[in-house]
Amino acid sequence: MAEAHAKNHDYHLVDPSPWPFVGSVSAFALALGAIAAMKGAGVYWIAPGLLGVLITMIGWWSDVIKESHQGYHTGVVSLHLRYGMILFIASEVMFFVAWFWAFFDASLYAGEAIQPMRAELTGGTWPPEGIEVFDPWHLPLLNTLILLTSGTTVTWAHHSLLVNDRRGLKWGLALTIALGILFSCVQAYEYSEAAFSFGGNIYGATFFMATGFHGFHVIVGTIFLAVCLWRATRGDFTPEKHFGFEAAAWYWHFVDVVWLFLFACIYVWGTAGAVTH
Repeated sequence: MAEAHAKNHDYHLVDPSPWPFVGSVSAFALALGAIAAMKGAGVYWIAPGLLGVLITMIGWWSDVIKESHQGYHTGVVSLHLRYGMILFIASEVMFFVAWFWAFFDASLYAGEAIQPMRAELTGGTWPPEGIEVFDPWHLPLLNTLILLTSGTTVTWAHHSLLVNDRRGLKWGLALTIALGILFSCVQAYEYSEAAFSFGGNIYGATFFMATGFHGFHVIVGTIFLAVCLWRATRGDFTPEKHFGFEAAAWYWHFVDVVWLFLFACIYVWGTAGAVTH
């Protein structure tokens, strides 16, 4: 009888899990809380949904790690995990395409996009007259160098893992995390020095949406890598089995590439001929 139910395939049929239901309810609560907060009800309305989403992420991914240790991640399962990460990054690419589209549409057709809410923001020029933009060769260039350097350190960590150099893996991850934190700090300082705001003009709206969401992704990627460093200290990764780290490295390289486009298009091309500070 037992032989009749023996597993004879490479797929993993997961046990019943509460996380899809908990995650969907939490995401719905988070959306409602965000709408309430934007309507002026208070930022604390997002707390229940956000907490539920975080608990779902920790619980669900912990289960995936346990399943890997239990031997359920066969070659077929590992391949499908990689397909899932590739599709996730592809969806993120399209997410940023939307913000680039908004920026290019407003900049190339400035006469139609600019609806001045202050008297000094007039005309069909880009950036709008009266907007003092960032000098791309100051803090933005520094952040570009920081992020590109972090791409080399995470590659170092990956190579170290492949040759089973545990010390190099930990140092590479630690340096990447430090550079990610430094990038976020520099961007926060840059925002504090901005001579324009999010509201009141299309330039500020498109600039802060594109660069701000990228900054959010840097923070997420930094946390992702911090979890990988913690797992590396536990000895979770091996040269043959390390999809969790590989996914984090892919995500970080994606963040790198998006920033290069942001720097070239928004900071350099989008500010050509404008007044900088």
